[in-house]
Amino acid sequence: MKKFLSLALALTMALTLAACGGKTDTPPADTNDGSTAGQTGGKLVVYSALNEDNTIAIADQFKKDTGIEIEYISLGGGDAVARVQAEMANPKADILVGGSVDLYGSLATAGAFEAYDSPNNDSLDARFNDPNHFWQGWYMGVLSIIINEERFEKELTPKGVKMPETWDDLLDPNYKDVFVWANPTTAGGAYIATACQIFRLGEDAAWDYLKTLDQNVHHYYKGAGDVISPVATGEFIASIAWAHDSFKIQQQGYPLKLIIPKQTAYEIGGSAIIKGGPNTENAKVFIDWLLTKEAQELSVATSYRYPVRTDVAAPAGLPTLEEVDLVDYDRDQAASMKEAVLEKFDAEIISNRA
Repeated sequence: MKKFLSLALALTMALTLAACGGKTDTPPADTNDGSTAGQTGGKLVVYSALNEDNTIAIADQFKKDTGIEIEYISLGGGDAVARVQAEMANPKADILVGGSVDLYGSLATAGAFEAYDSPNNDSLDARFNDPNHFWQGWYMGVLSIIINEERFEKELTPKGVKMPETWDDLLDPNYKDVFVWANPTTAGGAYIATACQIFRLGEDAAWDYLKTLDQNVHHYYKGAGDVISPVATGEFIASIAWAHDSFKIQQQGYPLKLIIPKQTAYEIGGSAIIKGGPNTENAKVFIDWLLTKEAQELSVATSYRYPVRTDVAAPAGLPTLEEVDLVDYDRDQAASMKEAVLEKFDAEIISNRA
């Protein structure tokens, strides 16, 4: 357990610059779906909000396919946004990759991104393409309820508690102090879960829901992914987390059950070219490459995220997107109300905790 938690902490907090390999002597194979073919050499500096193992897999394959070497820095989504914004006068990186496109809006408005319309996005659903071309959606994730099955069966099943199926099931008082969550004021995924309740219930009922749920919360973690390890290892019984991140831990043998409730929320994972970066042409190659079938299959295999291409299968073991009941999530409204919602959450929930 200690080894697992130490590894999770290291991956979450890493701020590591890593150069991945040298120049290939072999031209990349033609993928038949974009402009990456024939592009070789040079480098690319990437700020990545993905898990570090996913970033490494992408960097290795991108170099094999294009000859372009990636240097990356792993950052949390909020930290990555702050860094890009702080460096606008003198950009150090070429690409921001990972994290919900909800994070990208403020940077696009501020002029931090270079507009680019990839030829590989023509066949994608419109929700994955920024109409102004400042960001590109390339994966999708959905929120789930996660349960430690061993503790649940030992402690809650004898009390007559059934495995949760809906968001409302989490309000059962039997979850008091065995449920943990991430703080929406610091975790993007937790904010999306908060907005989900507003969209499915309406504002007044959603705040009633959130305040009742808070009565069950033992404590709040800073990051959205921070809740998975303590549930997987049995420190707590239940939480809310991204299905792909949780499924990845489940595959390591932990007694972690995933439930994707009806009216769940989702994220569109993004990437964008940083305006004025040192390697803009290679950045365009990277955006094109992310949308190739091969890159999408790599993402599914290494991260269990949903692809945006319809010719790439969903992760084995997870329901297809067609089988998931998604809430009517208004991304523009979620962005416009975010500041007010977080201020209210902090004032009426976090600040009132004993």
